[in-house]
Amino acid sequence: MKKQLMIAVLLAGVTASAQNWSLQAEYQAIEPKVIEWRRDFHQFPELSNREYKTAEKIARHLKSLGMEVQEGVAHTGVVGVLRGESPGKVVALRADIDALPVTERNELPFRSEVTSEFLGESVGVMHACGHDTHTAILMGVAEILAKNRDKIKGTVKFIFQPAEEGPPPGEEGGALLMVREGVLKNPDVDAIFGLHINSQTPAGVIRYKSGGTMAAAQSFTIHVKGKQSHGSQPWSGVDPILISAKIIDGLQTIISREANLTNEAAVITVGKIKSGVRFNIIPESAEMLGTIRTLDYGMKDLINRRMMEMVPAIARAYGGEATIEINDATDITFNNPDLVSQMVPTLNRVAGDANIQTQKAVTGAEDFSYYQREVPGFFFFLGGMTPGNEEPFPHHTPDFRIDESGLVLGVKALTELSLDYLSQDQSPAGSK
Repeated sequence: MKKQLMIAVLLAGVTASAQNWSLQAEYQAIEPKVIEWRRDFHQFPELSNREYKTAEKIARHLKSLGMEVQEGVAHTGVVGVLRGESPGKVVALRADIDALPVTERNELPFRSEVTSEFLGESVGVMHACGHDTHTAILMGVAEILAKNRDKIKGTVKFIFQPAEEGPPPGEEGGALLMVREGVLKNPDVDAIFGLHINSQTPAGVIRYKSGGTMAAAQSFTIHVKGKQSHGSQPWSGVDPILISAKIIDGLQTIISREANLTNEAAVITVGKIKSGVRFNIIPESAEMLGTIRTLDYGMKDLINRRMMEMVPAIARAYGGEATIEINDATDITFNNPDLVSQMVPTLNRVAGDANIQTQKAVTGAEDFSYYQREVPGFFFFLGGMTPGNEEPFPHHTPDFRIDESGLVLGVKALTELSLDYLSQDQSPAGSK
């Protein structure tokens, strides 16, 4: 009963704040600008930690709005601070700005023709995951809120983050480095919001999940040592390829027989095996690379522990040796349940009840998770499915496309979430 009463009070407060004044005319005016910005970023994409021109355009825009602007954060990140007319809480909004080493394959008049170097090879560069839309949306939010700073109680921090797709080998970057460099401090952030365009969700729809939303991503490397021999005399050697096959089989039993999949999904995938040089030689060694995806901290700990135990044990059972190294790539994207309950009424008001949908967790990963480890956060998905297609264009592919008519809803959502959060007295507890 108390929880229902609290939610009713929150909803009443949000509705009241919305009735005082409307930004509808400003949303309509900003939409063509957002689309124009998006197309410009799309046509001239830049890879992770190399977003120099992108950052310049963002910084120029924020400075034109009269904000405090910090450049060069985590290499190429840009942070804008907008202080309202009266003191209050601090809310952060984040957009990622980097593109992918993908060659675009469509007939859009603003398609990317950019090429660059990635891992020593010449590659096409494309916004194949929609980060161009995120950047343009947040620039639109910045413009609207800057024009209405007299209505803001508190402070809004705009975080334009590089290298969400991961920094180049040997470099640091992304959200983890931004947090380390103090992006959530001075002023200290109370809560953070972020969104991701989704080509499989209809435009006009917002989807979200409370709690674990996107998976923690870990990479692993396994080195197997055997004994080289002639392929016609396997009894005289120790076959690292056979051992690798047994390890792969064993790792899958962790998922199918040990992980409680009624809690959350989990995945172990071996994506690369390298061994041998000739058809009739049993090689001396093998190497495997793979990824682990988890949505629950207890399951993550269990899977990591069992992999560390199982890999060397299987190798010993077949007369060889094996080592395993596991490294974190991103943490669990964990939507603070209290913050979600507090702010979903805002999304309902902005998009309409029928267009706000809950969803199951996904095993993709997002480094927005590193902000959520520090402060309560809410990360949701914005519809961008292109109409008239039998199948959506997948993310991270040359054919990726989105429906630009969905962008203005992203502007509305982040704007109204910021205003409503700052106008409410309570703050959610803890990031987990």
